[in-house]
Amino acid sequence: MKFETQCLHEGYKPKNGEPRVMPIVQSTTYVYDSTDDVAAVFDDPTKSLIYSRFENPTTDAVEKKIAALEGGVAAMCTSSGQAASLCSILNICETGDSFISSASIYGGTINLFAVTLKKLGIECVFLEPDASEEEIRSAFKPNTKAVFGETIANPALTVFDIEKWAKIAHENGVPLIVDNTFATPYLCRPIEWGADIVIHSTSKYMDGHAVQVGGVIVDSGKFDWTSGKFPCMTEPDESYHGTVYTEKYAFAPYIVKARMQLMRDFGCYPAANSSFLLNLGLETLAVRMQRYCENAIKVAKFIEESGMAEFVSYPGLENDKYHKLAQKYLPKGASGVISFSIKGGRKNAVKFMDSLELASNEVHVADIRTCVLHPASATHRQLTDEQLAAAGIDGGLIRFSVGLENVDDIIEDIKKGFEAVK
Repeated sequence: MKFETQCLHEGYKPKNGEPRVMPIVQSTTYVYDSTDDVAAVFDDPTKSLIYSRFENPTTDAVEKKIAALEGGVAAMCTSSGQAASLCSILNICETGDSFISSASIYGGTINLFAVTLKKLGIECVFLEPDASEEEIRSAFKPNTKAVFGETIANPALTVFDIEKWAKIAHENGVPLIVDNTFATPYLCRPIEWGADIVIHSTSKYMDGHAVQVGGVIVDSGKFDWTSGKFPCMTEPDESYHGTVYTEKYAFAPYIVKARMQLMRDFGCYPAANSSFLLNLGLETLAVRMQRYCENAIKVAKFIEESGMAEFVSYPGLENDKYHKLAQKYLPKGASGVISFSIKGGRKNAVKFMDSLELASNEVHVADIRTCVLHPASATHRQLTDEQLAAAGIDGGLIRFSVGLENVDDIIEDIKKGFEAVK
């Protein structure tokens, strides 16, 4: 089945006499005929629904769709992309464990990994995204449990060499977790390149309309958890009837554990209405991603040729450092996000942005409307100068998220901004 068809039909397949549009099941609770029936579901949660803190029929349909789009076996939606990042690590790491991450990732994720998880006794070892195989191998420790990276980093727009990092992760018996938010499965399916777990902030391109905050974790079903390195998967979980996830749920032990352990305890599950809105966005994902990419390459070339930028980062540009990797992993396009550093630094960046009329100055990205942000003042404000540099951010850096407006109108707006700083 083609991707565009999957976007419309996967997950929810109405039967005779049922509504064509996926219904919103606005209920926290599910009724059973007997106490024994309830007990049976608690013994095996795959039999039915327990409570909407874990799972909901509307969200379940969206989870199935996203799993299919990414080529995974199962998925679990969360209340935000940050919740997806958190749960993806906590599902296999505990106090005393370590994991490796590319340093070129979203600023909020850097803070989560470097500060919050550190307080929980979990160490994150950051490496440059372009680290050599030898440098990556040398970062592994006996307690390393995972490797993490972003397909297209926010906002540095580095392209993660999924195949290389997956190979080294697997050599060391640990899974590769890839944040595929900017690429979406339309542009890249990391599982096909060796990733084991894929996460998204569904608030971005998957939604596309800035109407719901959400996240998702997709389990490839391909990683072997039985090496002895992950007792949390292979030994009885005393908090859940002594379940051994790799035995009882061999088809997707990672995602079942995440749902029945972490989601049960944290309750970071999206509302049914949010999942309904997310599904509407998914239905047009293929069409929108094509237009984003078409608009963005024209805008990136205009900025590059304007002489107003110190540099332009967009993997779709032929002279971009990551163009070769983009051709490999992102042959359909490099998303709609462009990063560029305006000449004159922070002062001119702020002046440029405040002069725009069509583009919205907002803390969002990957919307149908063009939006712009100064990362050093907003999303990455909490980082040190060293962390900013590692994430590829300087004072003049602007994250420009190209929308679906007519590209000539977007370029005219940029011209106004450039005129203001000349």
